[in-house]
Amino acid sequence: MKKLVILTGAGISAESGLKTFRDSDGLWEEYNVMEVASVEGWERNPKLVVDFYNARRKQLKDAEPNEAHKILAELERDFDVRVITQNVDNLHERGGSTNVIHLHGELTKVRSVRNESLIKDIGYGEISYGQKGEDDSMLRPHIVWFGEAVPMIEEAARVVREADIFAVIGSSLVVYPAAGLVSYMRPGTPAFLIDPNEIDMRLPSNFTIIKDTATSGARKMRDILTDRYA
Repeated sequence: MKKLVILTGAGISAESGLKTFRDSDGLWEEYNVMEVASVEGWERNPKLVVDFYNARRKQLKDAEPNEAHKILAELERDFDVRVITQNVDNLHERGGSTNVIHLHGELTKVRSVRNESLIKDIGYGEISYGQKGEDDSMLRPHIVWFGEAVPMIEEAARVVREADIFAVIGSSLVVYPAAGLVSYMRPGTPAFLIDPNEIDMRLPSNFTIIKDTATSGARKMRDILTDRYA
């Protein structure tokens, strides 16, 4: 069974009604992204950040995985699928995918500000500003913000190096280090990029470009994969 590795970005969740901060000139739900997704924003106004992610969890509870999420899960019947996502939602898991690496953290979890390994799953619930965890330290969203290291990037790079087939869905490939994962592919690996927008990055010749939405593009990719590689 061939190893299919798929990097997903905000474009795949947008079709489930979850906005991206790049939709409107650096705004995310009418907030400047640096106020709610950066170390500096947290230091300036942690209560605003806590409230913001409480609202995002409530929004996520009402969102549903779309056809693209479900197609990636269905591909597990014919391929050894690994999903690497830049998204903090749980729509891949709810869509049926069983092997998901979250590069930028998970919205449904919080962690200690003192010990980042103390992580608590709160589902779609809320935390209050100043709420403490088991180590008596304040809890914060389990999100990788601008200005922070990406703990899962090495594991993601290892998975990409092992890929027999690689795909990118709904990512503009401008946010690093995630965008740099393309460089870890073995030379000549069959690859796909699905996005309705123009991509500024120069891609290797082994990429098949599908200029389409995540759901429609995933359908097309599925047909190609099952015809050529399953």
